[in-house]
Amino acid sequence: MTTRRVTAPEPPEDGSQPKGPASYFPSIERTYGRPVQDWLDLVAEQLDGHRHAEVVAWLKDEHGFGHGHANAVVGYVRNALDG
Repeated sequence: MTTRRVTAPEPPEDGSQPKGPASYFPSIERTYGRPVQDWLDLVAEQLDGHRHAEVVAWLKDEHGFGHGHANAVVGYVRNALDG
């Protein structure tokens, strides 16, 4: 299996706040102590063979994520891989 990499978005150039799932990324980094790129890489690996809800549950159970944060990361990665 080959997992494609999803890269973290760059902050908006105009200084505005990111929209959508990326708006959670600064809080995710502060709350869970790792760069969001680490989480994106882990989720991309997990999505190779698992459903969205299963990966959300994995982030919650194994890494202590809240539901909103887990869903935002998984949604962002799925959208990037499917798009």
